[in-house]
Amino acid sequence: MMNPYEVLGVREGASEEEIKAAYRELVKKYHPDRYQDNPLYELAEEKLQEVNEAYDMLMSQRKGQGRGEDSFGGAYQRGPRDPVFSQIRKSIDMGELDRAQSMLNQVGVKSAEWYFLNGMIALRRGWYDNAFGDVQTAVSMDPGNLEYRQALNSLMQAGGNYRSTAYGQGYGSQQDEMCRMCQCLCCLDFLTDGC
Repeated sequence: MMNPYEVLGVREGASEEEIKAAYRELVKKYHPDRYQDNPLYELAEEKLQEVNEAYDMLMSQRKGQGRGEDSFGGAYQRGPRDPVFSQIRKSIDMGELDRAQSMLNQVGVKSAEWYFLNGMIALRRGWYDNAFGDVQTAVSMDPGNLEYRQALNSLMQAGGNYRSTAYGQGYGSQQDEMCRMCQCLCCLDFLTDGC
């Protein structure tokens, strides 16, 4: 079993602020955007997942009791929740995505909860990149929220499974290079269209 303090590089008994600071630094270091088209991508993704698990473990130890489960499959902290967000969650649960999106768009301030729910709507619609980006934003705004962290870990794991399945089915490097070349040509065409 891993020692979460060692994974985060902090001393045992470190304060919550020290843990959060170390966690943020490691997330920046192993963030998937830094390793696009890099052979270390999968290793960085594994390290980031390990960092997330260590952080979740330490934060859940500190928070202790008072957790429940919601229909998003994640643990959440009990306590008062904005009634608008509660209604949006119910709409998402019932599959009323247009209604949920409309209510969410009327919320004035884009808080971590706003981004999380926007990500959940995108996930239900099958827009995985949008879902990942929004949930990642929610986590960066509220890194102590276990529900957001678990959702991000699930999305990262699903993305890793997709890549390993796709590459295992014969999408080889030659086709990948052709795809990149086509993307570059499309971008170039788009950029020079106005010239």
